Amino acid sequence: MTTAQIIDWPVVVAQLAAQEPLWEPDTGYAYHAITHGWLAGEVIRRVTGLSVGAYFAQLIAEPLHVDAWIGLPNGMHDRVAHMQVGSTLAQLVEMQAAARTPGVTDWSEIAMTLGGALAPELITADEGFNDPAVQAAEIPGAGGIATARALATIWSATVVPTDGVRLLGSEVLGSATVVQSEGPPVWDVPGPWPRWGMGFQLDSEARRFLTSDSFGHDGAGGQSAFADPGSQVGFAYLTNQMEAIDDQRATRVIDALRESLGL
Repeated sequence: MTTAQIIDWPVVVAQLAAQEPLWEPDTGYAYHAITHGWLAGEVIRRVTGLSVGAYFAQLIAEPLHVDAWIGLPNGMHDRVAHMQVGSTLAQLVEMQAAARTPGVTDWSEIAMTLGGALAPELITADEGFNDPAVQAAEIPGAGGIATARALATIWSATVVPTDGVRLLGSEVLGSATVVQSEGPPVWDVPGPWPRWGMGFQLDSEARRFLTSDSFGHDGAGGQSAFADPGSQVGFAYLTNQMEAIDDQRATRVIDALRESLGL
């Protein structure tokens, strides 16, 4: 795909609708690196009649009065941090490219780059998610833009009333945090592997959150955000210096929070 295609919602969802499964359903799983945003977002659009960005604003961002968007509004670009590729991420991308077997499809690479529309790092100096046109597009699997305070507020509201808003009930959380997939995925990816509920990443050896009951999601380059029901905490760590998957910056902050809470 191209950049022009991935910012065109009908084009992307048509491509996904036409895609044949890459393995027999119910025989394995893989991480839908970016495409899950369009898959879920199109369901939202068909049910509500609203784009996923508009529905997110109506349901979450506006009631909580937070600076968070799926599709950056006009006039907001100057507020957005410029993303940079850190040395460990650059080294990882180089190693992955060198390890590929010519003529063999690397589906994980295709998933991350959307077939070449994005760089493997997801950014260049002025392309990918540094491109104002991409930031303005509704790419819900990876294109959300928010402050750390906004994300922490949103996650807090999933487990406790926050500024008068509670986003999820206990029954919904109970269902959504049941493990749906774990262990080795379809494609050979070295462990440890994350655990997944219904859209939520769960606490695992691959990503320790605050406690074993926490649920949230990592983001590319070192971002991490989650909620913890027991301590009623919402947390978000964001950085514009993108590093590789073993980056420990968020982990150190989470460890410090756990210690400060005596958990």
